[in-house]
Amino acid sequence: RVKSTTLLSGKQIVLTGTLATLTRDQAKEKIVTAGGRVTSSVSVKTDYLVAGNDAGSKLSKAQKLGVTVLTEKEFQKLLET
Repeated sequence: RVKSTTLLSGKQIVLTGTLATLTRDQAKEKIVTAGGRVTSSVSVKTDYLVAGNDAGSKLSKAQKLGVTVLTEKEFQKLLET
């Protein structure tokens, strides 16, 4: 089901760690469907970091840069709105 809203339109999102309910590909697909862009590294341009289990250096970098960090649950909620 494709959402017509562009909730994440223009947003850059980085995925890190292991997600419990989604594969990396499923998460990427959901982000792209919602109008966002998945990038592999955290930078000042990153809007959200979705942190799964065992999130490592990307999480630390995101926190240093003040990037909004979402848990998998928060990410799912964001996609539902």
